[in-house]
Order: sequence, then structure tokens, then C-alpha cells
Amino acid sequence: MPPRALEPAGVALVDKPAGPSSFAIVAQIRRVTGAKTGHAGTLDPFATGLLLILSGRSTKLAPLLVGLDKRYLTQIDLTATTTTGDPEGDIVERHDAPDVLALAHLRGEIELPVPAASAVKIDGERAYRLHRRGVAVEMPVRRSFVHALEVVTQDETSVTLDLRVSSGTYVRAIAQALGGHCVTLRRTEVGPFTIGEAAPPERFALLKEEEVLARL
Repeated sequence: MPPRALEPAGVALVDKPAGPSSFAIVAQIRRVTGAKTGHAGTLDPFATGLLLILSGRSTKLAPLLVGLDKRYLTQIDLTATTTTGDPEGDIVERHDAPDVLALAHLRGEIELPVPAASAVKIDGERAYRLHRRGVAVEMPVRRSFVHALEVVTQDETSVTLDLRVSSGTYVRAIAQALGGHCVTLRRTEVGPFTIGEAAPPERFALLKEEEVLARL
């Protein structure tokens, strides 16, 4: 297979809808451009929000973009845990929501187990593939940094949080630490880039490389 084209080059700020995988969005844009295409961090299929898609020679920017902090808005059901920490998993346990939501332990540097349905490799295989086959494994603990955590809304069964976190933080793990699971998850910022600048995949536009670098 001949190498992919290096043009058009640039970074697309895409508002991912719920349903397709991030890799499906990458493939969709690659079909349009015909260029080498990559990403600067994925979202789970159920999640929505900001994806940075790199096109052509701009794929070399990936090391500068993948480590940027992220911001998320998530609604967490506090009355049920699931096997995946999101609505796609099976319900493991139902319980009453806590009377008082203790959040102090989830700010600053935290260590939480990586969710079983994740892309982390266990003995050379993706954890989510093992999970789908029903293989139980001990998941590694990941250290993350929660820069800010604010309660947006709260009722008797759920809470909506606005989170600013370091790259690689699993919001589903935060939901599981609260005894619940993410009902919705939306990425609103990646470093200096915001969801307000993004477009649906079918209407993407490419930011020039020099514009991207000027904002980092």
C-alpha cells in the first residue's frame, strides 16, 4: 500500500457525537482528505465532545498535543455501578446514593484503578478485549491530577461534575470511586482548544499548523 499523502495538513477540532468510536471518526476524515490521519487522544463511543484530529504532515504534532490537560462535563448515576463505569456495561450493584458527596479525596493527585473496559494493554492484549470475553484481570492503578472539580447540579440520585484533569485520567474511574457510573461524558476542552471551536465530523475544517503551535 502506498504511503498516505502529507497534504492537506492541519488539525481538525471535531465535536464527536455519541455512538461511533474515535477511530471511526479518524477514518471518516481520512476518507475525505486521502491524507495520513491521526488523533491526539480518544473518547469512548458513548462519550461526546472535542477530538483533535491530525492530518497529513501535521500528524507529527501528536507528541505536543496528547499530553495536554482535558476538561469534561459528566453526569454520574450514584445509585448503580456497572462493569465498565459507563452506561454500556452491565449493572453490578444498585444502592442508595450517599447522603453527602465527599469530593475532597478526588482533588489534586489521585490514584485510581484503570477501568476494565479500557485500551490499556494487559500481557500484550487490550483490556477491553479481555473484558468482552469475560476474562477477569487485575487492572493497574494510574496516577492522575484533578486540577479542578466542581458540582454543577446534584439531586437524590445523580451529580453532574465539571472536571479539569491531567491527560490520561479516566473519568469513569472517578465515577466508580463515587460508587456510580457515568451516564454522560462530554469533553469540552483540550489544552487551549475548546468545544466552541469544534464542528461535526462532516463539516470539519483544518487549523493550520502554525496557528496550532502559536496557541501551545
